[in-house]
Amino acid sequence: MASSNRLSRDQRGDGVGLPPAIVVALDNMTGLQTARILARHGVPVIGIANDRTHYCAKTRVCQQILEAHTGSEALIETLEALGPTLPQKAVLVPCSDMSVLTISRYRDRLHEWYHMSLPEHDTIEMLMDKVRFCTYAQEHGLPVPKMFLLYNRQDAEAAADALNYPCILKPPMKTPGWEANSKEKVYRAMSREEFLAVYDRCSNWADVLMVQEWVEGKDSDLYSCNVYFNAQSEPLVTFVARKLRQWPPETGTSCLGEEVRNDVVLEETIRLFKSVNYQGLGYVEMKRDERTGKHYIIEPNIGRPTGRSAIAEAGGVELVYTMYCDAAGLPLPGPYVQQYTGVKWIYLRRDFQSALHYWRRGELTLRDWWRSVRGRKAYAIFSWSDPVPFLADLWRSAGLFVRRGGKRARSDADASSVTPQLGGSM
Repeated sequence: MASSNRLSRDQRGDGVGLPPAIVVALDNMTGLQTARILARHGVPVIGIANDRTHYCAKTRVCQQILEAHTGSEALIETLEALGPTLPQKAVLVPCSDMSVLTISRYRDRLHEWYHMSLPEHDTIEMLMDKVRFCTYAQEHGLPVPKMFLLYNRQDAEAAADALNYPCILKPPMKTPGWEANSKEKVYRAMSREEFLAVYDRCSNWADVLMVQEWVEGKDSDLYSCNVYFNAQSEPLVTFVARKLRQWPPETGTSCLGEEVRNDVVLEETIRLFKSVNYQGLGYVEMKRDERTGKHYIIEPNIGRPTGRSAIAEAGGVELVYTMYCDAAGLPLPGPYVQQYTGVKWIYLRRDFQSALHYWRRGELTLRDWWRSVRGRKAYAIFSWSDPVPFLADLWRSAGLFVRRGGKRARSDADASSVTPQLGGSM
């Protein structure tokens, strides 16, 4: 294992002499957290965003923010123009799936100016493609839920007869058609009839869809393991956590998580990544089936930090900074052994929405809520030293709430105006 000597303040020089970090896809929660983590270590940070007006791109920690489409060749052209202006070779930190794919695809054009910590391109494509990954997992004995590919209505009908319900429907990879029609990552169906209705609604959004059996369990049965593997495919950093709540509930994104110990999740994550000779940041989400206790791989995320990567740093394990130092050839920071102190991570606005949902259903009391959020925490968006993204997110959400409220009010008014004609009462 490589040296674990922590860089001193004199060695870091508060950014003087350190290679810059280029955070790609700054305009999302992951990009914002990554920029803050690296800036806290004195690293000069340059952000690249699809949309510079996005609330996450309003951070003050970047020395410069550029705008470019981070999922197309325009990103590579921006990086090629930026490279010769940098004082030294920089570390590229993609923070979205499409930026990982794009940087990997054109990596030969970027080596002169940038350090990258990525596995082989075919490995990236296989792990990102849900169909190829599920096939690989089944061939190598990795635990994944039963899955069917749907190319047409006949495939959907055959799958409908073979599935156990509930099930979830999703594209193998998000397509422009899917994103243009839906903000949901997956759709859940409770019965054969509901599944076929959802398929009919979504079938034109992608050339192929996939359906998987739903693993029964609560939000808190969803575990994750963040890792960093060096060029020798050695896991320098591992960090296990679990969700406590997510938004939207059951099929959404984590909004409250906590550090936990789960050796099954840790061992399966390492087994998966070592089997493909992995290098770089990685993440595996697994769900424990509450009926059987068996853990199933839900999805891997590769080549980038994730929304909950910041919980590792809050728990004393330098996940992102270890990647930066290793890529740049600097001494590794350490410590990188998880201590299981129970640190938490929270997205305040979304967790309020999720908690309110469960409270209204009678599944969460105020005491339960307080117990779930108390303790040492990392924050997704909130920061005392960098408050504008949090305030901008609240302002944007308030505007959306007002506009949606107006639409609902108009809909109610329209409905009430036709009620007498229908001969009913509200």
